[in-house]
Amino acid sequence: MSYFPSAINFKNKNILIIGGGKIAFNKLTNLIEFTSNITLIANEFNDDILNLINMHSLTHYIRDYKSEDINTFSIVIAAVDNLKLQELVYKQTREFNCLFNCVDFPELCDFIFPSYIKKGDLTIAISTNGSSPAVAKQLRIWLENKIPSDISSFLSQMKEYRKTMPKGIERMKFLEQKAREYFSSLK
Repeated sequence: MSYFPSAINFKNKNILIIGGGKIAFNKLTNLIEFTSNITLIANEFNDDILNLINMHSLTHYIRDYKSEDINTFSIVIAAVDNLKLQELVYKQTREFNCLFNCVDFPELCDFIFPSYIKKGDLTIAISTNGSSPAVAKQLRIWLENKIPSDISSFLSQMKEYRKTMPKGIERMKFLEQKAREYFSSLK
């Protein structure tokens, strides 16, 4: 089965990352672009994670994971090499209806981390459903080179039009025309 592409609003979502090494760092660097409502638990954190924790004032605990840790989180990520711990956390997330992600058991994951491009308000996610992260990465690099350098400022203009113009068919037509003109000018 394929994963459904979705964009999640993290505004009222608490995220827990269990782990303090390279895997946890990779997950954290992806998430920190979208929210700082992240808590980390690990026996030790590498320097890269500690730098992000300090830079973004993230909550963190230097200790073992406890089963009661997940009861206030919407999203739980087991970014550890311990396979038994990953399975244990997965089972516990079922009791609390948390979304779960881990590294070694894609069949346990409620969601995956796609390769993505973020330029201002533009976010493009690329997923191969785990078939080939290398292909997703290369496609991301290729697409990044195709995106106009001024896309962020164009999106800001479009956002302003949406805020200032009354809703309705006329606004829809106007915005569609503006988008068409922008992309036509790139050729």
